[in-house]
Formats: sequence, C-alpha cells, structure tokens
Amino acid sequence: MEAHSYGMTVHTNLSMEAAEAAIRAALAEQGFGILTEIDVAETLKKKIDVTRAPYRILGACNPILANQALEIEEGIGLLLPCNVAVYESGGNTIVAAMEPELMSAVTDNPALAEVASEAKRRLILALSTLEN
Repeated sequence: MEAHSYGMTVHTNLSMEAAEAAIRAALAEQGFGILTEIDVAETLKKKIDVTRAPYRILGACNPILANQALEIEEGIGLLLPCNVAVYESGGNTIVAAMEPELMSAVTDNPALAEVASEAKRRLILALSTLEN
C-alpha cells in the first residue's frame, strides 16, 4: 500500500469491476456504506465531450464515525464522506482512499484526531484486502 499526503493507494490485478465489488464488500465489513457514486468518465463525456478511461468515485461513510466527527465540529461535513476512487492505470486497477487524518489537520481540532485515526485504520483494513 502506498501512502500520500492526501490518500492511500493499492494496485491490484483485479478488473475494475471486480476491484469495485471487492472494495465495496471490504468497506461494508468495516462499517462503511456508500452514500454517493460518481462515474467520472460518463460525467465528463456528457458535460464536456471528453472520453477517458473508466473512473469511479465512491463516497464511503461510517455513520458512527461521521456522527462523532459532526458532534465535535459540525462544519466537518464539508470533508465528508471519505472518497474512494477506483480506476485503471498502467495495466492495473487502482483503489485509493482519502486520508481521513486530513480532517484534524485542516481544522486544527485535536478532538477530531481520534475519530480520523479510527476511520484511517478501517480504511487501511479495507484496502489491504485488495493487495496483491
């Protein structure tokens, strides 16, 4: 698994469809539901007539953790849900999740650190099920 300042990434040999199904199942096991789904390639084709490789963004939310974060700082909803991107690149399928600890870093609210850390732990567990 690769870590970046804004996310965590896994490369897999699974097809994009299989990887998406697998990450959905793994997220569910970690208490996340999918609130939103964005088909980026379809949207770009419709809006600006650009053809690109398939790219999907899943808005994953763990309701318990989201509620805790909102109780600490109501405005944190601007940084929710945790986006998970699924796309193909270089012959592999990439599954990437946002870095939840950005919530506490952006807000400078140390009370969010524990919630963000738990969200990160659960996202790492979900992503790790896809590692080759």
